[in-house]
Amino acid sequence: MKRLRAGIIGLGVGERHIDGYQRHPGCEVAAICDFNDETLRRVGALYPNISRTTRAEEILQDPSIDVVSIASYDNYHFEQIELGLQHDKHLFVEKPICLYDWQLARIRELSKAKPHLRISSNLILRRSPRFMQLRQMIAAGDFGHLYYMEADYEYGRLEKITQGWRGQIEYYSAILGGAVHMIDLLLWLSRDTVTEVSAWGNRIASENTAFRFHDFVVCLLKFNSGLLAKVTTNLGCVKPHFHGLKIFGTQATFENGPAHANLYKSRLAETPPEQLTAAYPGVPKDELAYNFIQSIRAEAPAAVDVEDVFKTMSVCLAAERSLAQGKAVGVAYY
Repeated sequence: MKRLRAGIIGLGVGERHIDGYQRHPGCEVAAICDFNDETLRRVGALYPNISRTTRAEEILQDPSIDVVSIASYDNYHFEQIELGLQHDKHLFVEKPICLYDWQLARIRELSKAKPHLRISSNLILRRSPRFMQLRQMIAAGDFGHLYYMEADYEYGRLEKITQGWRGQIEYYSAILGGAVHMIDLLLWLSRDTVTEVSAWGNRIASENTAFRFHDFVVCLLKFNSGLLAKVTTNLGCVKPHFHGLKIFGTQATFENGPAHANLYKSRLAETPPEQLTAAYPGVPKDELAYNFIQSIRAEAPAAVDVEDVFKTMSVCLAAERSLAQGKAVGVAYY
């Protein structure tokens, strides 16, 4: 198989994708794009053999490019995905892949028409060694029957929403920009299906700033098995960035911590929990870019395949509808 040629749109987190692609011997980065000239010059100076452009469509329409990373601002993702699929590109997209139900329906339509094209998203928590260990333990039955989960996306970077691009675009979603990681993690850990969602939000943390959207959202999820979960996105919290996670089963309880996780196997106060010391987060942001190339070349299964992306996005968009309507809604899967 010939070497795959990759292009990258957006050089914020997208800059990290370069190394992920370049590490794979079957891939080369052919072009990078950013509308900010200074950013493009800075990154381009580090990779002088890679062509540069400020126009995303040049990469998406280039017949010599096979794979495109879309790491632009959230409001550009849909139009770039649509153009990329129309021009036969495999697409690795930073979350979220889109902002609205009609956009997800259109992406599904295009992807079904071209099933040979791969679509994935950088839902990186699936590759955290600690969470991979946890998933194996759940599958092995170590937790018994799961009945409740809590997942908290504690962003701890208020200035990113009050001063950065998130407050400047037409719509920024705390669910699609933050909770998506935790919702995907719970779906992956439980291997269960969400049937109903309720969501509420506020913007107290960013009050009196230019940020116009919810900075805190809480979602309640009902699963097909009867399992329940709470997921929060806390963009303005006064603490460092962290992924809070608790898993409650009939035989064990897991609680994540920065240094280690605690695994409780007893209800007795005098019985200390077992410490799980597998690395957290312990995974570089370019890891899934490398895996995406492996999956295209049939060297390894995709850690996040197209069905995973649509399932997670379907739950997140249901939460968006609940937040807007102020009532519980069922999940419509695309």
